[in-house]
Amino acid sequence: MTSAAAASAAARERMAGIGVIEWLRIGDVERVTQLIEDMRELRVRRLRTQFSWADWHAPGGEDWYSWLLPRLAAECEVLPCFTYTPPSLGIEARTASPPRDPKAYADFLDLMITRFGAHFEWVELWNEPNNLNDWDWHLDHNWEIFSSMVGQAAYWVRQRGKKTLLGGMCPTDPNWLGMLADRGVLEHIDAVGIHGFPGTWDFRERSWSDTISDVRAVLEQHAVKPQIWLTEVGYSTWRHDEIEQLRQLRTVLDAPADRIYWYAANDLHDSLSHQDGFHEDERHYHFGLRDAHGRPKLLYRMWAASGFDGVEEIASLQHHHGTGLSRAPDKDPVSVASLAALPPERQRADDADQTASAPEHDTARQDTPAQAPQRPPARLRSGQQRPVLITGGAGFVGTNLAARLLAADRPVLIYDNLSRPGVEHNVRWLRACFGDRLQVEIADVRDRHLLREAVAGVGQVFHFAAQVAVTSSLEDPATDFDINLRGTFNVLEAARRARRPPPVVFTSTNKVYGAIDDVALEATDSRYQPRDAALRAAGIGESRPLDFHSPYGCSKGGADQYVLDYARSYGLPAAVLRMSCIYGPHQFGTEDQGWVAHFLIRALERQPITIYGDGRQVRDILFVEDLVDALLLCQERMPQLRGRAFNIGGGPANTTSLIELLERIGALAGHTPKVTRAPWRTGDQRYYVSDTRALGKATGWAPRVGVADGVARLHHWLHAQRSGSGQIPARRHVA
Repeated sequence: MTSAAAASAAARERMAGIGVIEWLRIGDVERVTQLIEDMRELRVRRLRTQFSWADWHAPGGEDWYSWLLPRLAAECEVLPCFTYTPPSLGIEARTASPPRDPKAYADFLDLMITRFGAHFEWVELWNEPNNLNDWDWHLDHNWEIFSSMVGQAAYWVRQRGKKTLLGGMCPTDPNWLGMLADRGVLEHIDAVGIHGFPGTWDFRERSWSDTISDVRAVLEQHAVKPQIWLTEVGYSTWRHDEIEQLRQLRTVLDAPADRIYWYAANDLHDSLSHQDGFHEDERHYHFGLRDAHGRPKLLYRMWAASGFDGVEEIASLQHHHGTGLSRAPDKDPVSVASLAALPPERQRADDADQTASAPEHDTARQDTPAQAPQRPPARLRSGQQRPVLITGGAGFVGTNLAARLLAADRPVLIYDNLSRPGVEHNVRWLRACFGDRLQVEIADVRDRHLLREAVAGVGQVFHFAAQVAVTSSLEDPATDFDINLRGTFNVLEAARRARRPPPVVFTSTNKVYGAIDDVALEATDSRYQPRDAALRAAGIGESRPLDFHSPYGCSKGGADQYVLDYARSYGLPAAVLRMSCIYGPHQFGTEDQGWVAHFLIRALERQPITIYGDGRQVRDILFVEDLVDALLLCQERMPQLRGRAFNIGGGPANTTSLIELLERIGALAGHTPKVTRAPWRTGDQRYYVSDTRALGKATGWAPRVGVADGVARLHHWLHAQRSGSGQIPARRHVA
């Protein structure tokens, strides 16, 4: 076995034994239930949790722990961390105060072992004793009280047949540990804890091996041999950099520690206070594997889906195929004065430069994206080019666009946080087909500093990254706002501040037109249609007044208008496509978004399909390859399209109602799909069909794939995915 293989095997073994951390408050019954379910899904058997000496004396505390410890121990190996002085017993009436009588802590532990000792093997003696929030050493300058308290407790815990863990240092302080050793405390300690939070509070860039070596040297100097545990390691995603949380876990798995606990299972809810105060430091609120709304972060999803292999794959992808973006200050910033609207001659020069580098779209089209795309004709190849940036590029539209560009020898940079379940399969497919021509930066559009660096070096931008579900926007409008509106603003600012502002194509939505409930409709047995024959023949045009419904409609509509105004106010080369329903290969649809694929997937799985409303609502649907044609034409014709918004969809020739689509799916699947009914949803349009004539006139674009052909192609692709992998990637409702 090679040294690399041996290191990987050791890391895999450490992950198999890793524990998680969750501090549980009195009454958190639902949280306990969810925690147990999550640990089962992650295949984690160890849990470190707080057992508060102070809470034991609080109202309901004894009943809480009498329920909690047996409940947890029935599911996992519990490491209770006994900490926090009851204010009534402290030198000062605070939980971080040393107790007036150091022996009181040993007496408390004696009682806990008597009551609950059957439920744990190890006892953790305090938490972060060199942290003022946990032990106020202003009241115990030389930790003499602490040494006496822990020394007595450790001796007695061992006498009671339990193993002792010294509460983790934060920061790691070998001198402090040496002081305890000089006082004989470590003679009664079976394991020493270390805490560390690289990239969140620790910025010295020291390896875990070096940190552990420092601790081991102190232990060897004093001739004691306790184990060394990393009892609290984590990363705060407060900057929306979930990939870094995953990367830090992968890094710590290489640490030569005897045991590791990862902090934490859940984000701290934003309605709660931390020891440092209420939102005094946002970093404290974002350490969880799930966010405060219960949504799994990237690390959780990869861990749950594939364990060590999933974490290793994504960490390796970022390490080997990322661009190395950083949040360092701009080394060559553009002056504020130069950020005014571009003069016409600059606009024309930039337009000519970008148009010259744009691929000819009409000969590079792939109509079979399930296959590795064929290399396009030689005349599409070019020399060194600035890459094309696709935000949200791991998604379904981004994947199809990236495949077309890469097949034309255009370098592509995908900028995606991988928040949508299943999109990692798209990245894997693109990498397999195109290798190093594709770069992938796992990052979030809310991270304006990384985004600024990404945009600065590209030739074109397609901005697809978005929160895509109306339902999710209703549940969490703040996140919807941050991703869709602020994220788009960040893209625009990055483009505006670039020395060579790249042209931006933004995908908006037909939801900017609202419910369209003023259009008189008539109902047939299977669909709604406008009474107005002209509207029925042409569809909804861009002259339709904007009418934002739902937080999603507002955030996308606001972004839509920002793009148009940046073109007008700053001369930014930018255009908007207001999309109707897009479908095609590489789409892992949910009922919230990507409904054509969702219907097909449910039918393949023989699962019921939920119809909201009466099923007669009508949409025009557009096959993704036709959308890719339009996207490339927008970049090619940017000088003419700058500052304009266009409706895009299948148009009147490519419409379907839900009822009609179900019938078509039944014919393809060979059985009638099961259907359940539910009430209409907020913002649902009974009828929407795009009038695409403006885009056609400006670019010559027209859809080429009809409904029957397109749905059959998607059905074939999904069936092939199911046959090849045994299942279609799991789908959840996500923001």
